[in-house]
Amino acid sequence: MYQTGETNWVDGDIRARVHSTESFGSVDGPGIRFIVFLKGCPMRCRYCHNPDTWSPKTDHLATADELLAKAMRYRDYWGKKGGITVSGGEALMQMDFLIDFFRKAKEKGIHTCLDTSAQPFRREGLFFEKFKELMRHTDLLLFDLKHIDSAEHKWLTGFPNENILDCLRYLSDIRKPVWIRHVLIPTITDKEEQLRPLRDFIATLRNVEKVEVLPYHTLGVYKWENLNIPYTLNNIPEPTQASVEHARKILNGEL
Repeated sequence: MYQTGETNWVDGDIRARVHSTESFGSVDGPGIRFIVFLKGCPMRCRYCHNPDTWSPKTDHLATADELLAKAMRYRDYWGKKGGITVSGGEALMQMDFLIDFFRKAKEKGIHTCLDTSAQPFRREGLFFEKFKELMRHTDLLLFDLKHIDSAEHKWLTGFPNENILDCLRYLSDIRKPVWIRHVLIPTITDKEEQLRPLRDFIATLRNVEKVEVLPYHTLGVYKWENLNIPYTLNNIPEPTQASVEHARKILNGEL
C-alpha cells in the first residue's frame, strides 16, 4: 500500500517540503490566493506540466508559521473570497503539515483550499484519521479527476482510480465542497464514451459546486527534457476551444 511521505521535524516544528509559492494566484480557488506548491507526488501523469515536483527532495523546508506569515503580507489583496491554497506535487503526502497549516490559517479566519488528485486516500488506519482531521480545517477541495476508467487511469497516471473515486464519495457524504477539474486530452480523455460516464458519476455526488474542463497543453514539456524524462504525448495536439466547450457542457449536464 502506498504511504504518505515522511514528516520533517526540526526543533519540534513540522516543516513542509516546499517547491515554490505564488503570491497572487487567480485560478486555484475563489478570489486572489496565496498558493503553496509542495514537493513529492506518487503519480506519473503523462501530461504533467510540473514533473519537477515529483521528487520529495528539496532544500526548501518551511514551517506552517513561516508560510502563514508570508501569506499574511498579501491578505489585504484577497478581498472576501480569497485565501490560501496548497497544491503540489500531491499535498496529501505531507498530511501532518497540512493539518498544522490549515488549522492555524482557520484560527485567523482564512479560507483554506486543497488542490489534490487524492491518490494516497484510504478509508483505513492512521491516514484516514488524519484525513478526517484535515477536512475539519479545509473549506474547499480542487479535485483533479484524471479519467473515469480505472485501467485508462492507470495507463495515464501509473495508478488505478478506485480509491480516488471513493475519496469523492466520502467528501460527498460529509458535504465537503468540491470543484472538480478534468484535463481534456485529445484521443485520451475527450471521447463521449468517457465523458458521459464521468458526468454520470459526478451526478451521484452531492457536494460538487463547479466542474471545470482544463485544456491539455504542452507548456511544461521543456521540464521533461531538462530532467531527461521521455515525454510520451508528443503527437497529441492541444484541444480546440470548441471541443473544450463541448466537454464542459457534457460534464455539467447541458448535453
